[in-house]
Amino acid sequence: MMSTDGLVTVEGLLTEPPEGPCELIAGKIAMLPYADFRHGAIAATIGARLGSHAEKERLGDVLSVAGFILARDPDTVRAPDIAFIPSGRPDSLDVFVPGPPDLAVEVISFADRITDVTAKAQTWLDAGAPLVWVVWPDTRNITVRRPGQPTRILHVSDTISGEEALPGFECPVGECFRD
Repeated sequence: MMSTDGLVTVEGLLTEPPEGPCELIAGKIAMLPYADFRHGAIAATIGARLGSHAEKERLGDVLSVAGFILARDPDTVRAPDIAFIPSGRPDSLDVFVPGPPDLAVEVISFADRITDVTAKAQTWLDAGAPLVWVVWPDTRNITVRRPGQPTRILHVSDTISGEEALPGFECPVGECFRD
């Protein structure tokens, strides 16, 4: 289903989904490359750590590659590698979550262009996400981004925190990567 201006809508994405992973950016479908093993392993490791904490503390849900509706008319649906949404927040609109997650995690893959990942991280912030992590497997660093704050780069000897987005979560950065 397209809008009158020829752009794909959220509803159109649901009724006629493309074959393969994609996102909807300002009404246009953007096909995504499949992730590599290292990307998947790191995302699973981080997701498991976040999920364990969120479940233990009853804070909310950790999601993997779930779609979030970030804009309407034209519609934008993006999917982080890992996301956290707190309890009590509406968790779905049919299939996609309305609004940004409280924490969006993007893991760099072999096929990612740095400019695209940087732009996507900014999209999360612009949509209202309070915390974004960009995970760099090659350098084993995590870039922490927050609205209106300077970007911080954490190294393997540092500890990453969920800050206000995921209270009480802390993890040594080095434990986010597979050896």
